[in-house]
Amino acid sequence: MRRNIQIVGWTLIWSGLLVLGYVGWELFATDVINARIQTEARSSVVSTLAESRETLPAAEEFEEGADVVEFHREEAPDVGAELGIFRIARLDLEVVVFEGVDRQTLKNGPGHMPGTALPGQPGNAVISGHRTTYGRPFFDLDRLLPGDRIEVETAIGVSVYEVRSSEIVDPTDVWVTDDRPGGWLTLTTCHPKFSARQRLIIFAELIQGPNLDYVSLLEDRLDNLG
Repeated sequence: MRRNIQIVGWTLIWSGLLVLGYVGWELFATDVINARIQTEARSSVVSTLAESRETLPAAEEFEEGADVVEFHREEAPDVGAELGIFRIARLDLEVVVFEGVDRQTLKNGPGHMPGTALPGQPGNAVISGHRTTYGRPFFDLDRLLPGDRIEVETAIGVSVYEVRSSEIVDPTDVWVTDDRPGGWLTLTTCHPKFSARQRLIIFAELIQGPNLDYVSLLEDRLDNLG
């Protein structure tokens, strides 16, 4: 009987150590892996954006009364490729963002959801990121307040968004990724910390950038139609 108790006891101890080891790997070792990837990405993203700028189509021009409004079109890179640089001053965060939200891409850094607008373009640009592993870029996303600013630098330049609101939703609430009029940036991450039970969503609106005047033009025309 005593031997059986000892066997059960040691089994529980080793099971606990294995669980702790796994948690340690998830929390710390993945951070080390991500730090290396981000360091390499930072050293190459500037040249990547410079090369992309050389292949951008010429700005399209639209007349609005006596003014001419330019639209700078940009296409998404291949999944897994560097898309740009993402900055949030309040969180002291600056990371390279990639195209794609698949498992492998999100290990590298925040990822732009294919099928949604690119940052700086009209519509709803959706960016997702890990909260507790692989560099935990969105760990403090809950600290963002209305009025805080988010910058995304892509090939067309720097687009600045201002936080409007935040919301906690279920993983099935995919409406947060729907397109919407104007220029929007939607950030998504797991909630609460160390759980994937829900999602924390940040909604931010375009306030500066190469396409701001064009986005405003589209909104005005939509209002006139309504």
